[in-house]
Amino acid sequence: MVRSVSWRIFLPAAAEPPKNITGAVWLLADMSLNIWALSIVKALGLGFPAFQIVFLRALVGLVLMVPWIIRYRHSFLNLPDLSLHALRVVFSAIALTASFYAIARLPLALFTAIGFTRPILTMVAAAIILREVISRGRWVAAFVGLLGVIIAVDPSQMVGGGGLAAQIVTVLAATAVVIVTRQLVAAPTVVMMTFYTAGLTVIAAPFAYASWQPVPVNQWPALLAVGAFAQCAQFCFLRAHRYGQAAFLAVLSYASLIFSTSVGYWVFGEVPNAGFWFGASLIVAATLWITLRREAPLGATSK
Repeated sequence: MVRSVSWRIFLPAAAEPPKNITGAVWLLADMSLNIWALSIVKALGLGFPAFQIVFLRALVGLVLMVPWIIRYRHSFLNLPDLSLHALRVVFSAIALTASFYAIARLPLALFTAIGFTRPILTMVAAAIILREVISRGRWVAAFVGLLGVIIAVDPSQMVGGGGLAAQIVTVLAATAVVIVTRQLVAAPTVVMMTFYTAGLTVIAAPFAYASWQPVPVNQWPALLAVGAFAQCAQFCFLRAHRYGQAAFLAVLSYASLIFSTSVGYWVFGEVPNAGFWFGASLIVAATLWITLRREAPLGATSK
C-alpha cells in the first residue's frame, strides 16, 4: 500500500532508546496486513473501478478513526498550512488510486520492486525542489536503481502496460506526497491521518459514484477488509517507527519483497524470472545505499 507520510514525523519529541526488536515486530505486522490488503485488491480489482475501492478503503479507515479524532479534537484547532494539507491529500488520492489500478494488473513482486524506487525519486525531487545537496555516490545509486527497474520490468515484454504506467504514476505521486509532507513535520499524527482518510473519502466519492459497480453480498466483507487491514497496517507502521531505528527498519522493510513474492506464487501462481531477481537486487542495493547514507551523523563527510 502506498505510504503517504515520512517516518520522521512519528518520532517522539524526546528521543527514547531504540527498541529494534519491538519495532521489528510492529513492522512485520504492518507488512503482513498490507500485503493481504493488496492481495484482496489484486483478486477483486479487475471487477471494480479503482476509485470505488479507494472510496471504501478510505471510508472504513475514517470510521475506525472516529474515536481517536474525538479524543484529540483539540489538535484540529487553528491549523496552519491548510493548503499544504490539501495538496498532500490530492497527491495521496492519485497515488492510492493508481496503485489499486496497478496491483490488479501487475505481478505482486514486480509491483513491490518498482515501489522501492520511491526513496530514489524522493532524493532527486529533494535536490530539485528543496535544494538539498546530493553526493555523487547517491546519484550513482539512483542510476543503478533505475537500471534495476528497467531489467526487472523487461521492456521487451511490455505489451499492454497499463498496470506498469499506473505504478509509475503511483511512485511519482507518492514521491510528491513525501516532499509535501516534509513541509508539515509539525502537524500532529492524528491530524495527518484524518486529512488523509477524510480527504480521500471526499475526493473519491464522486468518481466512485459515477463508476459504481454493484457489489455481490459475498464480496462486501473482502472489500471492507481492505480498509480495515490498511488502517491497522498504518497504525502498526507508526508504532514500528516509534520504537525502532529508521536505518534498521529500512533494511527490514525489504522483507516485503519476500512477502509479496511468496503470496504472488502461492496465491496467484506468479513465478518471477531471473531478470526480475537481478533487477530487484539492484533496486534494493541502490535504495539501501541511499537510505543508510541518509542516516549518517550530521557533519559526516559524503564521499
